[in-house]
Order: sequence, then C-alpha cells, then structure tokens
Amino acid sequence: MPMNILLAGSFDDEAEHRQWAAALDAALRPALPGGHRLLSARGEVPDETIAAAIVANPPPGSLQGLPQLRLIQSLWAGVDRLLADATLPPGVPVARMVDPMMNEAMAETALWAVLALHRGFFTYARQQAAGRWQPLAQRRADELPVLVLGAGQMGGTVARRLAANGYPVTVWRRQAPAAGAGQAAVNAVHEVHGPDGLGTALAGAQVLLNLLPLTPETRGLINARLLAALPRGAGLVNLARGAHVLDADLLAALDAGQIGHAVLDVFSTEPLPADHRYWQHPQVSVLPHAAAMTDARTAAAIAAANIAALAAGRPIANLVQRATGY
Repeated sequence: MPMNILLAGSFDDEAEHRQWAAALDAALRPALPGGHRLLSARGEVPDETIAAAIVANPPPGSLQGLPQLRLIQSLWAGVDRLLADATLPPGVPVARMVDPMMNEAMAETALWAVLALHRGFFTYARQQAAGRWQPLAQRRADELPVLVLGAGQMGGTVARRLAANGYPVTVWRRQAPAAGAGQAAVNAVHEVHGPDGLGTALAGAQVLLNLLPLTPETRGLINARLLAALPRGAGLVNLARGAHVLDADLLAALDAGQIGHAVLDVFSTEPLPADHRYWQHPQVSVLPHAAAMTDARTAAAIAAANIAALAAGRPIANLVQRATGY
C-alpha cells in the first residue's frame, strides 16, 4: 500500500511549493518501492492514513489530529519555530535537515565575512562611497583569531574551512561533549565549552561568528555583557538566528566602537523592517537570510532517505532532542 506523506510549510509562493513537491516526489519514487502519495494539503486522504510529514516551518496546528503520524521531517536545519508549536504531536520523532551542501554554503559565507573583516574590505567599500583613497595596514590570517559559537555540523564545517585558510579558530559549545561525540569541529581547531571556556575565548577573539541553535538558553546570548568581553573593535558575524542578539545592545556596542563591524544574516523580525537602524548603520552589513539556503535537489534526497528508513524500520538520521531544542 502506498505511504501517504504530507508536505506542509510556509513557502514563499506557490512556485516554491511546486518546486519542493516535484523534487520530493522524484526523490521518494526510488526510495519507496511500495509507492507513495505526497499530499499538498490535508483532506486529500483521511487524516488517519498519513504516516509522515515533511515540513518547512508549517503554521501552528498543521500537524494536529494525525493519529498514525510516525515521523516529522524538517526541510530546514533550524527547528526552533517548529518546536515552539505547542500543538506539535508530543510522541512523534522530529528529524532536522543536515545537508552537507548547505554546510558548505554556510562555510563559504562565513569565509567571505571573515576575509572581509580581516582585510578591511567593508572599510574600503565605505571609502569608495566617499571617494577616499586610503590603503589600510594588512594583517596576516594567523593574526586574526576567530571564535565560532556552535560545534554542530555547520559549526564544524565552518571552523575547518576557516582553519584551512590560516585563521586560528576556537569553537565553543555550551556543554562538554559526551564520550565519543562532538568530533565535528575538532580537527585543526581548538575546542572549549561552558561559561569559563567562553569567557577565555572571547577575550582573545578578533571575530565572533555565531552558529548556535536557538534555544531558551541561547536566546539573547549576544548581549552587552558578552560584547564587552571581546577586544575593542572586534567583528561580529551572526549566521544563526536573529533572536540570539539583543539589537539595542549590539547597536550601542557599534556606536561606541566596541564592535568594529557586524555582518548580520538573520534578524528577530524578517524581513528586516525598513526603518531598522541596521539598514543605514555604517558598521553593519545586512544579508537577507541568504547565508546558506536549502537546496531542494540535495535536501529532497536526504528527506526521502529518512522516509525510506521509516518504512523499512531502520534508524532515523538526525533526530532532534526536544529537551535541548536541537
């Protein structure tokens, strides 16, 4: 009997929804020899026949009342919005998207941002706008320590890419890894954990790069106290979630020169409101949540592999621990 799979999400438009549906349908066909039906909306089949849901930040309540639901597969790497839905079925496993291609795209953006901060390219852009010709002193890469917050798949990939380009890299995780775990970020970089490790690492970092998951413990982590612990003039790169940063604290640190420049890809409100100070601040570079977009071609294959594992009774990859939020 074909497996009924619900595709639920807040897509930008109908064209994006069709793109995902086509990519998922093509990936599921060889993965499920017994057949499948990919449903674009509830009501196409009885709710009690839906076995899995593939989701992209679905509206709250979208997955209520599905008694046979056995897996929720997210198309996005971050699952904070999904887990914030109080109606999410409590006993159903949730898997997040871990796509090596997305990790590499994030590493490309991180390397660009660190290089631009290192070589003063943001300053040169301001000088061009002012018609000013002024070469800057040139530092070596090994003179620019980088602290990466987050030691997961993306954090590890980013850390290794930066280290391969000559930067001294430290990776911070909130807690010490369990025995045999947490090896994603350790090759060629230094790893620290806990409050003490963070304090020491901040004091020596010229660039702070955030790739943490958003949880109650990390919300607002980048605040006045943390920013003050960095060397004066350090750079900030936030590629994780806007809610990690207290905007008023960052703007105050920028105005005071404590933070020399901030590269921001994510914001508490998206799209970023037209009247937000970030748009016009000379020490801020704004990206439209574009540091690493999910590629439907590769992500569909990863989602299909987990659906196939569900059908065959095999272990599901990249399951979320709801207690920790990632």
